[in-house]
Amino acid sequence: MRTILITGPGGSGRTTVAAATAQRAAGEGVRTLLLSADRTDSLGTALGFATGPAPREAAVNLTAWRPDAVARFREDLTGFQNRAASALDLLGAARLDEEEVTPLPGAEELSFLRAVRDAALSERYDLLVVDLPPLPQALALLALPEELRRYLRRLLPPERQAARALRPVLGRLAGVPMPSEWLYETAARWDLELAAVEAVLTDRHTAVRLVAEPGPAGADAVRTAGLGLALRGLRTEALIANRTLPETDPESLLAGLLAQQRKALADWQEQPYDVHPVPHLGHDPRGADDLAALAVPDVNPSPTPVEWPVTDRRGEDGVLVWHIPLPGAIRDELDLIRRGDELVITVGPFRRIVPLPSALRRCTVAGAGLREGELRVRFVPDPGLWPATGR
Repeated sequence: MRTILITGPGGSGRTTVAAATAQRAAGEGVRTLLLSADRTDSLGTALGFATGPAPREAAVNLTAWRPDAVARFREDLTGFQNRAASALDLLGAARLDEEEVTPLPGAEELSFLRAVRDAALSERYDLLVVDLPPLPQALALLALPEELRRYLRRLLPPERQAARALRPVLGRLAGVPMPSEWLYETAARWDLELAAVEAVLTDRHTAVRLVAEPGPAGADAVRTAGLGLALRGLRTEALIANRTLPETDPESLLAGLLAQQRKALADWQEQPYDVHPVPHLGHDPRGADDLAALAVPDVNPSPTPVEWPVTDRRGEDGVLVWHIPLPGAIRDELDLIRRGDELVITVGPFRRIVPLPSALRRCTVAGAGLREGELRVRFVPDPGLWPATGR
């Protein structure tokens, strides 16, 4: 399935663009599911009818769905309490009734990501269009599965499950109950679900479309979002310059705003984005006719995947080079730390801990440079770990 993730600054019109994109694809015969993360029904406002927790047929080949993340969190917590009943009883913990459960921070986001996973794995649709939250919430949402999996692996390493048979003995020696089987089973189940979500987000058929109004604020948001997405290895396949103004008289009150838009568009055209201006309709779009009038880009068959290749330059320079695309990055905002078999990359307000490719784990870092929007990290093979043949 092809998945398009759409986000942008708050008020940029990302929900309307998502609806127009889905409607255009459906009109071309593509079985499309439009999924929204908004609590309020801004999606329904764009489509011209209410949407909610039950998927609704919006048109031929088009289904709209705004899942209820709160209800899903309640269901998940109730199920967890049932599975952990013996452990909770042992601890003397009082269970929460379903009606008193309110979502914890991050719970709604995780529930929505699981809805994205379920939708992407469905065979009923060919295209999934996801109306993400505004920036920067969307960037945090996209980082959530990978970060949670890393925390789980550190707190409950899978290899420690081999000590299950020793837990009763250790419990008697320590005089306290040891972690029960359900703890590891729950961690393994969460890891599996998070891996499925991560697989959807990093799939070669998944890409991001940024929506922003051309202007100073939009330009800053696009640069920041581009960095965050690139660091996550997510491809930005299109930058939709929404609500562009028509040519106007130089004496018009809109002349200053038009000049700002022209400058932002000119700057964006020089960046590695496929820029699509969408003219302002003169009113807030609502309903199928208005959505059809929006000049959103086509849904191409498949985006070009993002790659972080390693090039072998041992013959020329004696190093291996890891190429990490970071368009828009500034040298002064970039920081790298090697920690074991991981590389901690900080760029602007974003940080990601990435595992080193297997070949680079047997090397030491020899330096790094930022050139043409690409971070190039040089590694020298460790003679003590690298075979003498160089293979």
